[in-house]
Amino acid sequence: MVSMYDKTLVVEILDQIIDAIEIVHERCAFAKCEDDFCHTKEGQEKLDSICMKLIAVGESLKKIDHITEKKLLLKYPQIEWKKIKGIRDFISHHYFDLDAEIILVFVKII
Repeated sequence: MVSMYDKTLVVEILDQIIDAIEIVHERCAFAKCEDDFCHTKEGQEKLDSICMKLIAVGESLKKIDHITEKKLLLKYPQIEWKKIKGIRDFISHHYFDLDAEIILVFVKII
């Protein structure tokens, strides 16, 4: 038996994820290294906003998993879904221990 899910909702969520990732890449473009985020107020604000977008991406992917009963993302094993969803937990639970280098490395894989 094939279960059906709201494909329109999933597409809307995927569009939001794409928009968020594009914004993350735009906000990271100025940084040559992690120090660019740490030594200025503007860099710290960008890092904060990047982290919020990454939290939203991870949360949205978890929502897609819920809506599709974990079937949709499994069709694309070449993508590191676990890492992408996990960044949400990492940022949320270890925010004050964040290392800008970890965020920059992560952004390169998405």
